[in-house]
This record gives sequence, C-alpha cells and structure tokens, in this order.
Amino acid sequence: MKALHHLWKAFGFSLQGLRDTLHHEMAFRIELTVAAVLIPTALLLPVSLIFRIMLISSVFLLLIVELLNTGIEAVVNRISTEHHPLSGRAKDAGSAAVFMSAVNMTVVWCFILFDLIFNNS
Repeated sequence: MKALHHLWKAFGFSLQGLRDTLHHEMAFRIELTVAAVLIPTALLLPVSLIFRIMLISSVFLLLIVELLNTGIEAVVNRISTEHHPLSGRAKDAGSAAVFMSAVNMTVVWCFILFDLIFNNS
C-alpha cells in the first residue's frame, strides 16, 4: 500500500513538472505542438508497426530531452545567476542534447517518409 501511495505522489510530481514546463518554456510548447501533429500523422501513415514505433518514439525522445534540459537549466539558475564557465557548459550541453534529439527525429521521419514515397509506389 505504501508503494502505491509513493507511485501516486510521484505521478503528481510528474504532472506538476509537465505543467510547469508547459507554462514556462516556449520551446516545450512548440515541440508539444509539433508532437500533436506528428503523432497522429504517424498513426495514419501506411507504414509497418516498427516504423510507426520509430516515428512516435523519436517525437517522445525530443520531448523527454527537452524536459531534462529544462531541469538542468533550472538547477543551474538556482545555484547562481552569475556567469560561470561550468554553468555555461552545462546549459550548452543540455541545449546540444535537445538539438541532437531534433536531428534524430528529423532523420527518422525523413528516412521513413522517403521509404514510404519511393519504395511503395
């Protein structure tokens, strides 16, 4: 019973994190809008199950990495607002992770759409 209570509280914290990120991060709102378009598109495309999973998971990966990047930025800003090279490196690495996730998503979508267009015609 204690484990269920712990899971319920963790679920609440997760929802609060999503709400806060949605409220404070423009990039997350943009990526969520992209997800709202791409995920239904992935469900409608005539592709195999594994391709559908790849399309959808690449979108979720971008959202997950953006949430982690937001957490890194919040912690760095909480520690100090003064410029420090290590703070900059941490923020830049988080930003680079988001960028790489976006590249990954783009590549996955392009390869699968290319396959759909040119190999199924």
